[in-house]
Amino acid sequence: MAIKEKLDNHLGQELIVIAQAGRKKVIRRKGVLKKTYPAVFVVDLDQQQNNFERVSYSYTDLLTKNIELDFDVIS
Repeated sequence: MAIKEKLDNHLGQELIVIAQAGRKKVIRRKGVLKKTYPAVFVVDLDQQQNNFERVSYSYTDLLTKNIELDFDVIS
């Protein structure tokens, strides 16, 4: 199954985006998977934790492990 199809099954769900921000630094951002497009997907971020409303990532980011998505979020 393609990455986009897998993400389409999780639209509207809360998730944590785990992004590599350097050699030893990891950033975790909580949000909701909002929309998928042919080349990118959009996450609306939790406004209490982040300075900006949404962020987009390419499917390549997942393939190259620059980011990871965790849908097992406990509110």
